[in-house]
Amino acid sequence: MTTCRNEAGATRGGVSRGESANGMIRLVAAALFLAAAAATQTAAAQTPAATAATVPNLADIAAFEGSSLAPVVDRFSSDWGALQRKWGDLPYSPARQQRVADFLAGWADALAALPVAADDVEGSIDHTLLSAEIRYRQELLAREGRLLDEVAPLLPFAGEIIELLEIRHAGGEVDGEEMAAALAGLAVAVGEADAALRSGAAAGGAGPGGGGQPTPTPIAGLRAVRVLQSYRNSLGSWYRHYAGYDPLFTWWASQPFEEADGALGRYLSTLRVRVVGWPEGGEEPIVGDPIGADGMAADLAREMMPYTPAELIALANEEFAWCEEEMLKASRELGFGDDWKAALEHVKTLHAEPGGQPQIVMMLAHEAIDFVEERGLVTVPPLAKEVWRLEMMSPARQRVSPFFLGGEVIRVSFPTDEMTHDEKRMSMRGNNTHFSRATVHHELIPGHHLQGFMTDRYNSHRDLFGTPFWTEGWALYWEMLLWDLGFPSTPEDRVGMLFWRMHRAARIIFSLSFHLEEMTPADAIAFLVERVGHEPANATAEVRRSFNGSYSPLYQAAYMLGGLQIRSLHEELVGGGRMTDREFHDTILQGGSMPIEMVRARLLGEAPGRDFRASWRFYGDPM
Repeated sequence: MTTCRNEAGATRGGVSRGESANGMIRLVAAALFLAAAAATQTAAAQTPAATAATVPNLADIAAFEGSSLAPVVDRFSSDWGALQRKWGDLPYSPARQQRVADFLAGWADALAALPVAADDVEGSIDHTLLSAEIRYRQELLAREGRLLDEVAPLLPFAGEIIELLEIRHAGGEVDGEEMAAALAGLAVAVGEADAALRSGAAAGGAGPGGGGQPTPTPIAGLRAVRVLQSYRNSLGSWYRHYAGYDPLFTWWASQPFEEADGALGRYLSTLRVRVVGWPEGGEEPIVGDPIGADGMAADLAREMMPYTPAELIALANEEFAWCEEEMLKASRELGFGDDWKAALEHVKTLHAEPGGQPQIVMMLAHEAIDFVEERGLVTVPPLAKEVWRLEMMSPARQRVSPFFLGGEVIRVSFPTDEMTHDEKRMSMRGNNTHFSRATVHHELIPGHHLQGFMTDRYNSHRDLFGTPFWTEGWALYWEMLLWDLGFPSTPEDRVGMLFWRMHRAARIIFSLSFHLEEMTPADAIAFLVERVGHEPANATAEVRRSFNGSYSPLYQAAYMLGGLQIRSLHEELVGGGRMTDREFHDTILQGGSMPIEMVRARLLGEAPGRDFRASWRFYGDPM
């Protein structure tokens, strides 16, 4: 059995805190490990009758009533996907923008004319959701247009690339000699832009094309890099489509293409180094892409969140203050008085030894499953308990995801032998046993794995409306509910759960502030280190993940906000005696992914009208 290690060695009454806490962890871990092993042995020796228990009740499945608009939503999803694949070879082009705009406008008109019975709750919900989704995609298309206008001065040759790509997209014939001339001209145009940018950047002056253009910002540079990389990839695919298959094309165009592709590569390097501040061979700087107040308003409307960003930041500060009060209580129990950061540092030392984290995760997973099943909180299908798996995360992935990732496969962060000494120490401290206790049930059961298992089987057409307020909100809500039910039985466990809760409140504050351009990535890193107690490397990875990845602007805020929404619904319906815990949780899981105000409409049996506007104030008025 793997044990946890204490580095602090602080003593009280002759017994070190580390010895006491680690002794407790060893006992608990041993019991859980034996229980898990017994369960595994039982599963391996299942009788046919026991195996049959994993087969669902087929009559219940046949009787499940879905939405009358499910076929409409599925058709939109299929048509949208087909359109995106068709235009995938012609990214960021005026023709693509116009075709997508026409598609969305046509669907919006047809959906507005589609009748839905006033008492058809599920159909009305899907009508409202699809209408909102189309409006939001229209907004994203307009946002893309504004982005292209912004980066146009940095990509003065973009039209020449698009003209070449349009030939293949239309399926037209090619003249090898003409294509070679076009590629040679493109190489010259890119080279001129490169020289102009180098000269302008070196002098602190205008970008390519002159004309009094302002010096581009790192944000504009990063946007241009992403657009140009997309163009370059598509041009490479365009060339390979003809090369070798059309002998005359290859004979004429081979060398000009290499020159044009080389020029694009050099210009990408210039953009990265001179504008973004991204040195050759260095790690990508944390720049991000703030969407501003208008973009924030559009994204909040899509999520049916009737609060301003300022109100949500105020809400997060209230939640953060509650966490600090609870941290003080746990700190006093541990003998650290009001120095809760010292208590936090103590808990960080209680981690598995190298190689021992998988056993800890397995134990914690079974502990959470037993807790929710013994209390009848939610239905856990036997197959859901059987099929989840564990994988260790690669060192490269841990640079942007320093903590666990989950679903059917839980991916565990912990040091590997190729990490530096400091990286190993920070990873072990940041993934200590008490921090991990909260993340395991967040990622597995009753969190993301159970969630994904059910959405694959009920109302799967609503994957189109997927939102982190439902996905991450559900998993975070369980952290809150299990806290209320006494799941963290020791002060060390409470510190571990409070750390994550503070982290979620901090995410609202720094992510919204960043997108409003009121906080820089460096400010966000400092905030996580100083206010929440993150290890510096983990804080940097967290901010990098938030702003340089593929996460939507509201993603990080959605954890706590979605969790608070579901918690408010639980108080209203379960606290009000209208549903049991199991009914409440099973109904949410079977409803599919959607903004939480639509979850509320579904639970209350209220069909939203055609004039629906978000109005549910789940938190009251933040101070």
